[in-house]
Amino acid sequence: MEKGDQSIVESVGTANLQGTDLDFSTGLKRLQQKVEYLFFQKGLALLIVSILLGRALILSQLTPFALPFFAAIFMTKRKNAPLVLFGLLAGSLTISIGNTLFIFSVCAIFLVSFRLLERLHTMPIKAMPYYVFFISLFTKCLFIYAGNGQVFTNYDALMAAVEAGLSLVLVFIFIQSTPFLTAGKRAKALKAEEVISLIIMLASVMTGTIGWAIYGLSIEHILSRYLVILFAFTAGATVGSTVGVVTGLIFSLASMSSFFQMSLLAFAGLLGGLLKEGKRVGTAVGLLVATLLVGIYGEENGVLALTMYESFAAVILLFLTPYSLIEKLARHIPGTAEYVQDQQQYARKVRDITVRRVEQFSSVFEALSDSFSEPEKWKDSVDDEQEFVLFLSNVTEKTCQMCFRKDKCWGEHFDKTYDLMKNIMHEIDEESGVLPRPVCLQLEKHCNRAGAVKNVIHQELAVYQANQKLKRQVQESRKLVAEQLLGVSEVMGDFAREIKREQNNHHKQEEMLLDALQDFGIDIEYVEIYNLEAGSIDIDVMIPDWYGNGECEKLIAPLISDIMGETVVVQNKEDAEFANGYHYVTMRSAKAYVVETGVAHAAKGGGFLSGDSYSTIELGGGKFALAISDGMGNGERAHRESNETLKLLQKILQSGIEEKVAIKSINSVLSLRTDDEIFSTLDLAMIDLQTIEAKFLKIGSTPSFIKRGNKIKKIETSNLPIGILEEFDFDVVTEQLRDGDLIIMMSDGIFEGPKHVENYELWMKRKLKELQTSDPQAISDLIMEEVIRTRSGVIQDDMTIVTAEIKRNTPKWAAIPVRNKASRLSGAS
Repeated sequence: MEKGDQSIVESVGTANLQGTDLDFSTGLKRLQQKVEYLFFQKGLALLIVSILLGRALILSQLTPFALPFFAAIFMTKRKNAPLVLFGLLAGSLTISIGNTLFIFSVCAIFLVSFRLLERLHTMPIKAMPYYVFFISLFTKCLFIYAGNGQVFTNYDALMAAVEAGLSLVLVFIFIQSTPFLTAGKRAKALKAEEVISLIIMLASVMTGTIGWAIYGLSIEHILSRYLVILFAFTAGATVGSTVGVVTGLIFSLASMSSFFQMSLLAFAGLLGGLLKEGKRVGTAVGLLVATLLVGIYGEENGVLALTMYESFAAVILLFLTPYSLIEKLARHIPGTAEYVQDQQQYARKVRDITVRRVEQFSSVFEALSDSFSEPEKWKDSVDDEQEFVLFLSNVTEKTCQMCFRKDKCWGEHFDKTYDLMKNIMHEIDEESGVLPRPVCLQLEKHCNRAGAVKNVIHQELAVYQANQKLKRQVQESRKLVAEQLLGVSEVMGDFAREIKREQNNHHKQEEMLLDALQDFGIDIEYVEIYNLEAGSIDIDVMIPDWYGNGECEKLIAPLISDIMGETVVVQNKEDAEFANGYHYVTMRSAKAYVVETGVAHAAKGGGFLSGDSYSTIELGGGKFALAISDGMGNGERAHRESNETLKLLQKILQSGIEEKVAIKSINSVLSLRTDDEIFSTLDLAMIDLQTIEAKFLKIGSTPSFIKRGNKIKKIETSNLPIGILEEFDFDVVTEQLRDGDLIIMMSDGIFEGPKHVENYELWMKRKLKELQTSDPQAISDLIMEEVIRTRSGVIQDDMTIVTAEIKRNTPKWAAIPVRNKASRLSGAS
């Protein structure tokens, strides 16, 4: 065989093997689906449970299971009630004819009485337990009286009351647990009461196997131990021991000989749950150890060997149980890893749906922005030449259409007439309609209706120019809307990426941090870490309420700072006291730099309302903004306009929209809001507190200055004030600041305020150099005082000056060294 043929055979063999595996898994899945269909949809599970409950006894004479189970199925799945009744009667036949007659009687009386009195109550399911109690009590007393030869003792009454009480309780249990035996929709998560109800129902069903044995091995013992270790392996020691206690208690009620089994089952559930980390082998070892230890004290050697065999049989059943079934069961029980995973998967699904919706909105806004910003849509359907032809057609329709020289002008001398009309259009005065004399003589020489042509051209030109202006406005509005839509799209895209970012679990880091703090002697209830990224650390701690003397700022935050390798400060401490006497404290990364500001502000003539407005805005993402707006004129109107400008700016910037888009949006609002000539300047400085890079956006404002030691740098751009033009562009000046730099921003009342000064820039630079202080408030006060002094104490115009000092953030409390610095969380993460 050649090498190529051999490779083909090998590939075919591999394909066949893969196909065989696929067919096997598909067949197994189909078999599982058929079994589930047969058990749950066709009612086989209900039939088996009914047979076992029909033969289940308590204290060898009480049958409290049949009527509650039949009543629960009758109220929840009425179509399955005949099948359940048949199973109960079939199971009771294995005990005695008397039990069969009793079960048939209580079920029949329940059906008749419930049918007769169904109309008397609005919510039958609430009245059903009372029906079950009284019917069970009445029927049991009647059967005891008839069976004892018309003799009824106090003991008989007590037994009848006990059975009726158990039936009342079992109604509630079966109503919560029977949905697991039907094809109806079941809740993903079980409550603690539902878990207990399910366990009681399973244990009650197993009592129907009392007396069954295979080769001397008790079926009830094997199944009960299997049930216990199954829940212990699935949900841990707590649920496993609970199942053991509940199952053992029910078996001991059914048969006093099974009382010994309760301690064995509880101990097996505890050990099996504690050893579940060793997988099924660990849980099996837990059952065998519990059986051996309990059996040594309570059984003889021969019986001990039999008990060990029963435990081995339960272990075999555990190993034969498909892991998919265990995983399904675990998803329903709170506290299991599968349940948590399901909850996280649901949360991720909700998050992904939200992200998709936000991304869809973002793409919609981006598409709208593209449609508005396409250059082809800004232009009209006709070019300039076609518009001029349309203009001429309107003129000739009113002048040349009825002229006897029409054919000569537009036929023989078309080019000359066309050029003359175009020349007139460009040369005519828009206001008065007067033509330059050479053009006027040329028109009179060429046309015998020169006056009429000139007047019509003047009229049509006004309409033409109005249309052109309207088109330009529409074009500018399109551009502005496109930029605004793009800005909104970017903000929504950033928001979608924030949602999409997976929240990491930091359990290991939380334990390390908690151990480090407790080793230092700090009493901490728990630590919760949300983010460990450099510059964005976010940690919550719960501290006792007696830490009220600054321990958080002085001890806990410095300790965490040393552990993290980054300065962490207390951002928020909740005042509300919890029931356990603890408080929440939120700690975040400290900013690399801080901004200290000082403002001096005065209205014209010492009035109360100034046309200047200022704002210092703390933005998210570690940014800080300084802004001054000067409204046109003075007084209330100017104050309102400048204040409105800064309010709009603050809200738009805090939404996350870029600075340039924010300013253009404000300009469009101010220019389109009113027909009055209301303008305002804007001086904006955006400072990044991590990199201390500053962006200066100056719209019609006076220069700003950066003071670095004895050096003064001017920041200036030439832009018209906001609100004058509907379409405008502006430059952004970017400066890299340093620690200790001073930013001085001012309105024109300060910059142009000094009297008898020819060069305002040189005067301001000289005054800033002469300053002997770096305090921002002192600088603002001194500069304003100098300006007012030059005018002999008269405030000639509205004055505003804002000074900001860039400082490296030095925490109030230094980091406290922790012994094990090698285990810093920033490195561990």
